[in-house]
Amino acid sequence: MNADITQIINTLKSEQYAVRAFEVVIERYSERLYWHIRRIVVQHEEAEDALQDTFVTAYSAVGGFRGETESSLVAWLYKIATTVALKALKRRRKHIFASLDSLSNTLVSDFEAEIDPSADQIAIKLQRAILALPMKQKLVFNMRYYDELSFEEISQITGQSVATLKTNYHYAAKRIKQLVSQLDYE
Repeated sequence: MNADITQIINTLKSEQYAVRAFEVVIERYSERLYWHIRRIVVQHEEAEDALQDTFVTAYSAVGGFRGETESSLVAWLYKIATTVALKALKRRRKHIFASLDSLSNTLVSDFEAEIDPSADQIAIKLQRAILALPMKQKLVFNMRYYDELSFEEISQITGQSVATLKTNYHYAAKRIKQLVSQLDYE
């Protein structure tokens, strides 16, 4: 598999077969990136738009990609997807001085509007708790828990040190446990 991805990466860098190689990248990573973006922006339509913007941005910038491994390709795509998703959230802010963290109530409302009535109640409580986290903790938790990325990969994506990421993850997990137990009593 690593030889396969190395060949795709090298093909991406050469212009002759770049479009087909990029189609393979899209096929391979669309679902993962969609769910990563969706956990940030919550709304399906906004996640689809951000995913499309992610791939347009990645295709435009593929000449600047410097990695040689699947891990570096994944980190590069996640970094672009995260940036695009956060920009989408910033556009949603109602006034210029609102922070991304202040969007939590809006995100929870959006989430509740899209809940399937037959959804697992434990999963719903978990999502509500995650949405209540500060943005940095939410990003680290989602990438580690759902996307199963290593702290080193998350560091490449966010530009934060591994120690900082581990601390954010620890506080996020602790806060989620606290919030889920509070939701049990409501």
